Amino acid sequence: MQKTVISGNEAVALGVKLAKVQVVAAYPITPQTIIVEKIAEYVESGELKARFINVESEHSAMAACIGAAAGGARVFTATSSQGLLYMSEMVFWAGGARLPVVMAVVNRAIAPPWSIWCDHNDALSQRDSGWVQLWVENVQEALDTVIQAYRIAEDERVMLPVMICLDGFLVSHSYEPIEVPSQQLVDSFLPEKTPAPYWIDVTNPRSYGTIASPETYMEFRYELQEAMEGAKRVVKEVDEDWGRLTGRSYGGLIDLYLCDDAEVVAVLIGSWAGDAKEAADIMRSRGVKAGVLRLRSTRPFPAEDLVEALKDVDAVAVVDRSLSPGLPSILLSEVKAALYEHGAKPYVKGFIAGLGGRDVTPQDFVNVFERTLKGFKKGETGKVEWVGLRGVGSGHR
Repeated sequence: MQKTVISGNEAVALGVKLAKVQVVAAYPITPQTIIVEKIAEYVESGELKARFINVESEHSAMAACIGAAAGGARVFTATSSQGLLYMSEMVFWAGGARLPVVMAVVNRAIAPPWSIWCDHNDALSQRDSGWVQLWVENVQEALDTVIQAYRIAEDERVMLPVMICLDGFLVSHSYEPIEVPSQQLVDSFLPEKTPAPYWIDVTNPRSYGTIASPETYMEFRYELQEAMEGAKRVVKEVDEDWGRLTGRSYGGLIDLYLCDDAEVVAVLIGSWAGDAKEAADIMRSRGVKAGVLRLRSTRPFPAEDLVEALKDVDAVAVVDRSLSPGLPSILLSEVKAALYEHGAKPYVKGFIAGLGGRDVTPQDFVNVFERTLKGFKKGETGKVEWVGLRGVGSGHR
């Protein structure tokens, strides 16, 4: 293993190189631009033997990836925020077509008002598109997850595109020391793709109809759902295999911190898990058994793993860095649904924080733990709480 210090964006690009991607189509957008710039450097220098396709939009980038993946190539793209929304039609097409595209989404708030800073609404807006969604906490996990993503996407039990979500600036532009696996190790973990009968053969052109009648459409969607369910097992297997090779495993679908004996647990996604873990340490120093459950996957949603991890927990704080106007919050709704379906009944309280890049500190998470325990002890129900809100109404106060 080679050690180096690089940013999250550079780590994603390095993962693409190590995975020996063959086609890259992308359009630049802050804060992901560095990813495709670095990949372009690898292609130009010959370090990555890939075709880099310059396109006029994100919609075209995903369209090019769809065509290349249908022809059997290992493909990659990256985007953020408005760019992901612009490509949304093709994102759904790639998911429904069961194509193993891998895409990095560097999470950035959605306009208006205009923002380049982090929250999670961009990726979560695509959660019904048929893509596996994996969320990373730090630079090392960003590198490792790119490589894992191709194993997952190309597994015959899955054959679904994979979205790697990393927090804009908080991970994408942060520099951290990491371990870089050798090319030989990655090759042993991620072999070259072998031809499949469903690849498009350019030497034997054919016309394909893509309209499904009411007699067949439901079956296509059923198979998509079954593939997503099957991805749960594959994500775990791939993470375990990577752990055996590198010593780094991330828990499969969920990452647990001090949850074995916890009385209160914070559930969340993304890089601020580190702040929550620090807060859990502070709470434990005060005699309160706090823990953190980081969802590595939002699709497939790890309901069974979540329920198992929380079965003996008194109180759960679900902290969203996203907003679905008219719904209490996205993760809160999905966590509650999973617990309800499996008959688990801990006290659950929702929080919304960090929208548009608003800073969230370990002390904020300490307050979340304390507020959740207070609500549990008082038997409270009620609205989701907003952390650090500076007024209500127009937002101009």
